[in-house]
Parts: sequence; C-alpha cells; structure tokens
Amino acid sequence: MKVTEVGVYRGPHYWSKLPMVRIQVDLGRMEEFPTNRIPGFTKGLLEALPGVGRHACSLKVRGGFEKRLLEGTWLGHVAEHVALELQTIAGSRATRGKTRSVKGKPGVYNIMFAYNEERVGLAAGRIALELVNSLLPDELRGIGGLGRISELDGDFDLERRIDDLKRLVRRTALGPTTRSLVDEAQRRGIPVTRLDEQSLIQLGHGRFQQRFRASITGRTSQVATDIAGNKNMTKRLLDDSGIPVPRGIVVRDVEDAVRSARRLGFPLVTKPLDGNHGRGVTIGILSEEQLRFGFAEAQSQAKGRDVIVEQFFAGNDHRILVVDGKMIAVAERVPAQVVGDGVSTIRQLVAEINKDPRRGNGHENVMTRIRIDAIVEEYIGREGLTPDSIPEAEQVVLLRATANLSTGGTAIDRTNEIHPDNAEIARRAAMIVGLDVAGVDFVCPDISRSVRETGGGVIEINAAPGLRMHIDPSEGAPRDVAKPIIAMLFPRGSQSRVPIIAITGTNGKSTVGRMVKHIIRYTGCTVGLTSTTGVYINDILTHEGDATGPRSARMILRDPSVEVAVLETARGGLLREGLAFDAADIGIATNVTADHLGLKGIETVEDLANVKSVVIESVRRGGHSILNADDQLTVRMARRAGGQIIWFSLCGGAEMSPLVREHVDEGGMAVVREAGPDGGTIVLYDDGRRETIMKAGDIPATLHGMAEFNVANALAAIAAAIAHGVPNLTIRSAMTNFRSSFEQNPGRLNVHDAHGFRVIVDYAHNAAGLEALGKVIRGLSGRYKRTIGTVSMAGDRRDEDLREMGRIAAGIFDELIFREDPGTRGRPRGEVMRLLHEGALEAGRSSDHIHLIAGEAASTAAALAMGRPGDLIVVTPTDVHAAWAQVNDFKPAGMRTASRAPLIAAE
Repeated sequence: MKVTEVGVYRGPHYWSKLPMVRIQVDLGRMEEFPTNRIPGFTKGLLEALPGVGRHACSLKVRGGFEKRLLEGTWLGHVAEHVALELQTIAGSRATRGKTRSVKGKPGVYNIMFAYNEERVGLAAGRIALELVNSLLPDELRGIGGLGRISELDGDFDLERRIDDLKRLVRRTALGPTTRSLVDEAQRRGIPVTRLDEQSLIQLGHGRFQQRFRASITGRTSQVATDIAGNKNMTKRLLDDSGIPVPRGIVVRDVEDAVRSARRLGFPLVTKPLDGNHGRGVTIGILSEEQLRFGFAEAQSQAKGRDVIVEQFFAGNDHRILVVDGKMIAVAERVPAQVVGDGVSTIRQLVAEINKDPRRGNGHENVMTRIRIDAIVEEYIGREGLTPDSIPEAEQVVLLRATANLSTGGTAIDRTNEIHPDNAEIARRAAMIVGLDVAGVDFVCPDISRSVRETGGGVIEINAAPGLRMHIDPSEGAPRDVAKPIIAMLFPRGSQSRVPIIAITGTNGKSTVGRMVKHIIRYTGCTVGLTSTTGVYINDILTHEGDATGPRSARMILRDPSVEVAVLETARGGLLREGLAFDAADIGIATNVTADHLGLKGIETVEDLANVKSVVIESVRRGGHSILNADDQLTVRMARRAGGQIIWFSLCGGAEMSPLVREHVDEGGMAVVREAGPDGGTIVLYDDGRRETIMKAGDIPATLHGMAEFNVANALAAIAAAIAHGVPNLTIRSAMTNFRSSFEQNPGRLNVHDAHGFRVIVDYAHNAAGLEALGKVIRGLSGRYKRTIGTVSMAGDRRDEDLREMGRIAAGIFDELIFREDPGTRGRPRGEVMRLLHEGALEAGRSSDHIHLIAGEAASTAAALAMGRPGDLIVVTPTDVHAAWAQVNDFKPAGMRTASRAPLIAAE
C-alpha cells in the first residue's frame, strides 16, 4: 500500500461542497484483499475503535459500516471511516466522507473525508492508515509515501496517537467564544474565513468584511481597550460619572501597600493594574500578612510593577455582558470549590471534579480544570487547611476567593433576575469606557435588588470578555449572546458578501473576465479581477503571474476595497483544493475542449466538463448561470446549474438552436449574435422581449466582427453584466471602448505595428485556442505577404495533443517556428518540438518552412528577425509580459541582417 498524493479541499469541489482531506493510495496487492479476506482484521479494528462500526456508511443505518466490513470492503474505504472516527474521538467531530477509485488505475483510490481543522484532518488521515496497516498480517504490512501526510512519527501506538491528535485539536480548534460567533455568522449565511491559528476571523468579503478575535471586534476602540486595561483609570472615569466603584490606591512596593491598607481599612483586594482573567487577584484580605501575599501575587502577574489595593465589596460576583450599549446577559460566577465526603483529601476531590468532560485546559471547554497553586494554598490556609486535608462530609471548601471561570469557577445564569438599576449601571459603565463588547464585573449581595440599597457596584470593565459562561452556564438557561454581536457587526439588511462572478471554461476565460471587469468599472465600483496574468484591483496589477486558483481568489475576497469580484477559475485550482468561495452570484462557462487531459485523473473532455461544472453548481439560488449554447459539453452543465440560466450563442435569429428558442419562448434570458453586416447584432431576449444591445463590430476587440471568438466572449460578458444589473447604455459605452490592447487585455490578440510589419501576440496555448486564432489570421491573410508563427505547447500534454497542435499550426502559417520552454514538464529536451514537428509534417508541411528553436525569447527573436514589410508575425507566448516587452524593444535594423532563423537554436 502506497500513498501517492495528499491534498486538501478548502471549498466546494468535484466530490462535495464540504472541505475535505484527499489522500490517494495505491493498494497494490492489497487490492486482492478486501476486509473479509484478512483474518482477524475486522475484529481487531472494532476492538480498537468500537465507534467506527456504528457508522451508517452507504447503508444509511446505524452499524452499516460494520456490515460492510463483514461483507468485505477495501482498505481505502476503511481508512476513510477510521479518519472520521479519530477526529470525533479527539473532539473535532466529522462525519462525511467518500472513497472513489481512480479511473484507469486499478487499485488506486482517492480517500476523502471531512475535517474542521486542516492539520487535524491531515494527522487523522495518517493515523488511520497506520492503524489499518498495524492490523494486517506481517506479510501484508507496509505503507510507502506516508511521511508526506504529517509529522507524527515513531512506532504505532493507538492510544498515544489519539493523545497526539487531542493535543493538536486543543492547539488548533476554535475556543467556545470564537466558535459561537462563527456558528452564528454561518447560520446567517455570512462567509467565514479563518486568517490565522490564533482565531483571527474575517466575516464577509471585500468592503463588507468585519474582523474579530474572540470577542474583540474590528469596531472595538483601542483607546477603550487601553482604558479597560488600566483599572485605576477605569474606576476614575466611572466614579466621575456616578457609577459605584470601590475606592483604591495604586502602589509599587509592599510598604506602600501596607500604608494604603491603613487608609482604606480591611477587608481589601489586591490586583495587577493591567491584569485580566482574574490572574494575580486576591480578595477578602483581612490582615497585613495576607496583604503582603496578595501584593506579591498581583505584582508577579503585572506587566509593569503597579498594583491596586482597593476596598472589598461584599457579595456575589457577577459578569454582565453589554453589547453595543445594551445589556445582554448576566451570570453569577461561583468560585472553584469542593464538597467533602469525609474520606478524600482536597487534592483528590479536585481530581474527581476535573474528570467532568465539560472541563478542559484554559478556555477550550465550557469549564476549566481546577489547578491547585500558591493562591489556592494561601486561601484555604486561612481556614487552617492544606491540599492534603480531608474535609468533613458535606463541608464546602472554597478554593479561591475570585470566581473567574478561567480558574475553575462555575456560572449560574441570572439574566432574568437582574434589577433594572443594576442593568443600567452596567450598561452606562460599558459606554463610559467606550467598549462595543464589554464584560462588566459587578459585585453585590443580591443582583435582583438595586445596589443603591444593598451596596456594591462595578469592580472592573473587561475588553474581550469570554462568552462561555453565558453560552453554557453550569446552571440556568443558556443565552444566545453571539447573535447580538453578529447583529452589531452586520445589522439587519446590511450586506456581507460582494457579488462574485466566477468564470470557467477552456478558452476565453481571461478575455471574458477582463470584459466584465471593464464594464463594471463603468458603474463606479471597485473591481477585483483574477486572471492568467495576475491579480488586479481596478486597473492596478497587485500580484503578477498565473492567478486563476483559489489563493488568488482569496486575495480578492480579503481586499477591503473590493466591491465586485471577477474570478477566472481554472481546472488546476479546482482539482487541487476546490473553490475559494462557498457560492457565486454569477457563474460563466465559456466552452470545454480537450486541454490538460491525462492529468490529475482527467482523461476525457467529459471529465474536464464535470470538473468545470463545479463553478456552475456553486451559483446561489438567486444567481445566474451563463452557459454557451453552442458547446454541447457546456449545455450539459444546465442539469446541475444553480440559479437562473442565461444562454449565450453566436447563432441567433433564424439560426437560433431549438434549445435557445424554447428557452426564450418560455420567457428565459439569452444573449445572442444575430447575423448581419459588420459582425452582426448582439441581442438580449428576456421575459418575452427582444432588445438590441449593440453591433458586434462596434466592439474594437472583435476586429469589426472578424474575431468571432471575441464576439462569443463579448456575449458572455454582456450576459454577466446584465445579470449584475448594469444598464444597457452603460454596457454599450464600456464595450465600445474595449480593445485587444496589451493594456486592456494582455496576451489576447494584441497588435503591434511599429516595426514595418504587423505583430500579433496571443496566448493561444491549446488546439482550440490556436484554431480560433487561425480563423482570424486566415481572414487577414490576403492583406499580408507571409504569415510567420511561433507555436508551442506545455510538455505535460498528451503526445496526440502536441501533434494536433502541430497540424493546426501547419494550416495557418507560411513559416513555422516550434519552440520549447526550458521547463519541459517531465519530457526529455527536444521532445515537445519533435512532436509538434511530426504533426506539421503529417499535415503536409515541408521541413524547409519549419524551424525548431529552444526557448521562448530565442524563438520570438527569430520570428521578429525574419519579418519583412508586409509580413504578419504571430507570437504565442507563455510569458505574455516578457514577450510584449521583447516585441516593443526589437530593433528593426536587425531584420535587414538576417533572412531566416537557423534550423536549431539555443536560448
């Protein structure tokens, strides 16, 4: 058994809309051994992981997977279920998975399973394969390539591996506060993006985005946070506004603390001036000895040296949550305590309490495990106890004076009991400090009575208050405190998503994307575009290079200036990790032709169409799927398309296909080209109406309608603009100014006329693209003495694809230059040129007019050197920017010294 590939789908993909880990395995001879043929395997697996047998699996009944094991299933399928079960045991529940055989590769399977945290999913996949391997007979064991999955190494020990996984979950999983906010956002359909492993979260896209970490939001004032962090400043501001607060003094050494205590009088509290989470707080101080201890604890937790000595408010400790100036929830916090049984020590009683599954380390669970530290020992020592004392039966022993959940305290919901005076005091206190989300620490004998009568008041204001005491209190009703925070960030009726226009297809994606961006720019919006040449914000290139994958799309969706996202979406990113977004508003499929076949399991154009249809399937219910009615593989996508379908077609009027005719007769939308002079007329059909948009020839990029592929691209772009709500007049204005210039559409039919001959630079990188370009060149051929073309194809294409490229080129150009890039993508040097050459010879072209030149720059230089007045030179580069620069920098004098390129040249 060998691991051959590992990947992570982070968004909707070919197999599912869920994020999934994908592990491709080659079972080798284990293909001959389903589980019912491996002695003891099923028994051993169910003993090791009893829960895995209870999975429903494809039988969709509890225990379905155990039945599959007994009947016989393959080890890849077993690993899928084990990975899911391991994640659930570790505290990161995942339930969905798929295992599918790889077409044309017997014994090779893609194991796919859902995850919540990527690193946890990858580690679970490794442990699953290790467990499966450990249960095999000695003669069948062995896993190749396993080291690529994670860093968990060593001899297999299931218990240790599960402990490793649990620790990984604790390090990477969202805490209760963050998780509650994420869940509420997702419930409202707000996109969620985790920006780091410390729970920095982005909600929404582009200009509508909001960020938060725990309960600190992007709206939380830094000034307010600083005030809340300075407890003395907080009390001064509150006291000045009539809020009841304890009197206190800031000190820096213990003798000052003692002198301050004499002025204030016992009982007292000591705390760090800039502390939080109850760290270093000692309350109920009744003596100078206790004061000295409390001062030392406070100063040990202070970022500076400052310690507050203040009056002690007698009563119960409450946390009041205030959001956006409104009191939301109240919890009474009860200090950590144990109840004696007359037999166990305090230490043993604490250990028993910590077995509660609701308790965890830090803030990971709804309650925190109790730790016996110096503060606990000092506090119980006031009662003459030590951790090894045995309390009497039913004796309640308080372990701390403070009631913070982070030190093991518990919470009782008191939201419905708070007196209106107390609620108003807390609300005003939060607003005076200036926090949008505040935790007000409020001490009083009885929260249902006004502190104006009972005494007590506000002792602290906290930025970034934890929500878990309200979400899941130890006693009382849970409160949905995440809802008002998300509602504050995204009030009812506000937007969280920028419109996403996703474009897929074999050819035309880049041009359609640039046309759509160009049109929408005319509406005044800031548009983010991803394309084969880079990432653009409006007309500014912010990241150069092929940007058609999910990483580039995420750049756009995270940019705070973007109002509309136009995302070219290629097959590579879809196969590698899926989409970067959960749903598109408009999805466009231009066409599907043979390209990149034989890679990543894509063997046929039908396979390729299925991959690209992921974009169309992702369109939301109220969106639009724009499909090419002239392409049968695109037509088939309509069965699974999301939203409303808009067809586009070069065949309008009397030539309209029955498919489109039926669609428009039923009131559907279509954008078609109707025959006529100057490229014909672009027409919109919608709700039974026919409306002329513009003449195709009025779009400069169509070369007066001669570049039919750009007419088709314009139809798709215009359909997208209409779906986006752009007025027709704006569309016409924008398209009459869209040219195939390098500045507007780099690498797409760019024309250069400054050297005495015409040069066209076009990114025709596959057979269909070159054939479409050939139609334009043939239409222009009568105007030129010779046509000279540089042609190549990536080395990872099939032999037949390379030969076909050569055959097509032979039918277009008088002089052929076949090039080969330095990166041959796995092929021996010279093989790409050889196969292109063979294809040209098969098409009947003589070798006298075929030139083989290694290197893109060298082949472009040779073509330019061959040029004479009246010639047309066509360059089809991989590096569009470099080729355009080379054309611009060419010195025309060179063409007088060289009549033709050598047969073989090196870069």
